[in-house]
Amino acid sequence: MFERFTTAARHVVTEAQVESRALRHGHIGTEHLLLALLRATDRPPARILGELGLTHAEATAAILRYVGSDDLDADALGSIGIDLGAVREKIEETFGPGALDRPRGARRSPTGHIPFNPRAKKALELSLREALRLKHKHIADGHILLGILREGEGLAMKIIVEKGIAPETVRTHLLPHLIDRS
Repeated sequence: MFERFTTAARHVVTEAQVESRALRHGHIGTEHLLLALLRATDRPPARILGELGLTHAEATAAILRYVGSDDLDADALGSIGIDLGAVREKIEETFGPGALDRPRGARRSPTGHIPFNPRAKKALELSLREALRLKHKHIADGHILLGILREGEGLAMKIIVEKGIAPETVRTHLLPHLIDRS
């Protein structure tokens, strides 16, 4: 599948790893793909999301609000009924902002290969399906955004919807930029 990725799409995948490392997360999730898309401000996905009101800084703040910058796995905790975002919010309400953060330098960023979580893998798979549906021979960064929208349940989607952005609006604005030029 990755052989079909355009340079911009490959950049999103590699930058998602950078975003994950910066947040000291041990996985690449849809949220990291979203951050990588938003970082490329000269590309249609970032421009469109920006025009609709979502910036890289806002998405980063939302991710930190939900899962923080640590090695806890929010999806795993959620599967046993623990909402990491709610826990963090309650602790910070009681003990102050940053109460769960270790002193600067106490945690190291992950090194080596960082795996994609199941939702990110699914979003990338769906980016291929979106490209095929549009009869495109390549997968662009816009197709990755469409894959995130189609996956519909990852943290990236939660952030987009929480911002008041309708997935169909993103799709409508993005499709004209995905004209197959191959």
